[in-house]
Amino acid sequence: MIGNITSGLYAPIPAIPFDGTVNYLVVAGGGGASAGNGGGGGGGGLRSTVTATGGGGSLETALTLSAATNYTVTVGGGGAGTVSAGTATRGSNSVFSTITSTGGGGGGGNASTGGSGGGGGNQQSGAAGTANQGFGGGNGGANPNYGAAGGGGAGAASANGTGSSGSAGGVGVAVAITGSSTYYAGGGGGADDAGTSAGGLGGGGTSGAPAGAAGTTNLGGGGGGSRGGQTGGAGGSGVVILRWTNGTITIGAGLTGTTSVAGGYKIATITAGTGNVSWA
Repeated sequence: MIGNITSGLYAPIPAIPFDGTVNYLVVAGGGGASAGNGGGGGGGGLRSTVTATGGGGSLETALTLSAATNYTVTVGGGGAGTVSAGTATRGSNSVFSTITSTGGGGGGGNASTGGSGGGGGNQQSGAAGTANQGFGGGNGGANPNYGAAGGGGAGAASANGTGSSGSAGGVGVAVAITGSSTYYAGGGGGADDAGTSAGGLGGGGTSGAPAGAAGTTNLGGGGGGSRGGQTGGAGGSGVVILRWTNGTITIGAGLTGTTSVAGGYKIATITAGTGNVSWA
């Protein structure tokens, strides 16, 4: 046993208590995409204290928390795709304590705003993102039945659809909070009259020929638009990742998560649910 020698006996080394500083990555669920040359869903809003944050903003500030205190965590689900040319469903918000990331906007006619905005269907305008979380979706092409626009991503807006071509989803943001760099919150691709458009890096779904692909689970990517009467892709669920130095986390009932160690930090990756976390 490793410990301190006290009166000829080994005494265990006490655990180092929680130091109170927690860095985070909070990614909301991506928006769904629409059908009928449909616009791509926007990537979920992204707020981060490590590497980079969404919308081209400055890094967020780490939270100072107390031991033996419950803090709320919610992982937002992705929005549903639609089988019509109407607006698809927005993704759900993700939350950690006082930090809320906004769900990605739904793509299609009257595309909705969100963490990143949904892309416009053909002859429809895209929607704006949320400041310091993500960018807007592009506008659909001007001609009937031609190119729709991709949804915005946390790292860049989508281009407009042109001619018969849909536009790719906006790129997400690469964050290395777990020790390896991963892209999150890419926009879904906009459908076009013949082929497919790529989803943005960070889990954005490819537009369909005919059906759109879903955004990637736990990356917060927007769904890919579809053409014809097929269903637009659903948005991918978000994720909450927490990083600290000293202390032990308890992940409460209602949450699904794992813990790991990388680069001298302790990390909790929470992938689903709503509940509380606390430290000791």
